[in-house]
Amino acid sequence: MNDLRAERLQVMLSPEELAAIDDFRFKHRMPTRAATVRELLKFGLAAAGIDAAAGVKSSSFGVFGRGTEGHTQGDPESGTED
Repeated sequence: MNDLRAERLQVMLSPEELAAIDDFRFKHRMPTRAATVRELLKFGLAAAGIDAAAGVKSSSFGVFGRGTEGHTQGDPESGTED
């Protein structure tokens, strides 16, 4: 298990909140609900003026990269897609 993600957080959501998360996930082609929630948390923290850049991005694990066109398969640094 990744030491940087050693903490588990359980959250209870309403059906409407879960639908909003799933809509965001599929619109932005996020690989998992967990990755989606982490991304939304980063957005919220940034809006509150908190730097969350110290964390590890989901794209670092090689599943999806995030480029100018949203989340795509491939290397986000090189701009190539699989």
